[in-house]
Amino acid sequence: MLLAAGGTAAWAADRFLIEHVEISDVSAYEAEHSPTATDAGTTATASASADAVAAVVTDSSYSDGDTTITVTQVTAGSGDDTVTYYVADVVVSEATQLRSAFAKDQFGENITETTSTIAAQNDAVFAVNGDYYGFRTTGIEIRNGVVYRDEGVREGLAFYTDGHVEVYDETATTADELVAAGVWNTISFGPAIVEDGAVVDGIEDVEVDTNVGNHSIQGQQPRTAVGVIGENHYVFVVVDGRSEGYSKGVTLTGLAEIMTGLGATTAYNLDGGGSSTMYLNGVVVNQPSNGGERGTSDILYVAG
Repeated sequence: MLLAAGGTAAWAADRFLIEHVEISDVSAYEAEHSPTATDAGTTATASASADAVAAVVTDSSYSDGDTTITVTQVTAGSGDDTVTYYVADVVVSEATQLRSAFAKDQFGENITETTSTIAAQNDAVFAVNGDYYGFRTTGIEIRNGVVYRDEGVREGLAFYTDGHVEVYDETATTADELVAAGVWNTISFGPAIVEDGAVVDGIEDVEVDTNVGNHSIQGQQPRTAVGVIGENHYVFVVVDGRSEGYSKGVTLTGLAEIMTGLGATTAYNLDGGGSSTMYLNGVVVNQPSNGGERGTSDILYVAG
């Protein structure tokens, strides 16, 4: 029995705690493997330099001529039914301004840093936690035009360089086909909670993973989601939770209803719980449910 317990502990540590680095220098890897990303970045930089506008920064907004971000806190209900969430309205001039970054600038399993740390290392003015890809070995992960993983199993979200966003079936395509079609970033978590401007049926029954430790995402929880208002116009929502009198969290349906109320035509659930974090102008604006930020493997962000 002791040997069995020891073996289980070793397996659990290897599966959930020990870092398994597949790519040790993501910045160098992207520079080498993504001429499309490099060209897009160069074009965006040149455009920004030509039309440089001094950034206007407040406690709840950022604007620099190319990018406009406004964050609003919303509180609904009262007493134990209170829900508090944060809405970020984000408009960019180029789709490639919405980027992804990995913890420690590495790719692999169990590599984590806080959202604010990853954001600061990448000069982000705005960021939210991503899909926590490092918890699993499956999914299609394309980030900043580069393929990192091609193991399609679930419903993903694809951001294209032309500014449009699509929910797609990972099992019906490949990462290379997506890149060839103009995909800039993919997220592999879900489910999609809004499509064609309506709440998706059956979302309360979805299981993102079937592996140990993450079977279910049901119930009233802290949540993070991204929605699409229009071309290069996004809305991000972080719902706080697990704090009576401040915010109890929401169900997936409740999250979808928030998104449709904001005008999202498409919306997708990102990693939540203790991971749910929104960052603006160097500050975490929400109150993560762990009493502080929990490490995550990746972020979506906009740089200044």
